[in-house]
Amino acid sequence: MSTAFTSLETKHCKPCEGGAPPLSSEKITELLKQLEGWDLFDRLIGKVYNFKNYYQTMAFVNAVAWISHREDHHPDMIVSYNKCRVEYSTHAIGGLSENDFICAAKIDAQFKT
Repeated sequence: MSTAFTSLETKHCKPCEGGAPPLSSEKITELLKQLEGWDLFDRLIGKVYNFKNYYQTMAFVNAVAWISHREDHHPDMIVSYNKCRVEYSTHAIGGLSENDFICAAKIDAQFKT
């Protein structure tokens, strides 16, 4: 695991107020390189996690909810029988913030796929 990835993983989300600018495309590219398997779609980042069954999928969803609650930054999740798509965007600023990348790193640290 790289030092840069560890750095994101150990940070905590900061309150994000409307009116703050979203990250620049250069900063997004830099932070995205620190995540494995996450893709950029317009103003959000997303990743699909695959599981063996519904029970494992729901355990993952609950764990993501716990991480999100601790960081007070919540993703959109699309859940099916054996997979879950997690999407982060900071709605208050209409784009991506460092919080999105911090939470993505925290999820990846808990769930290696």
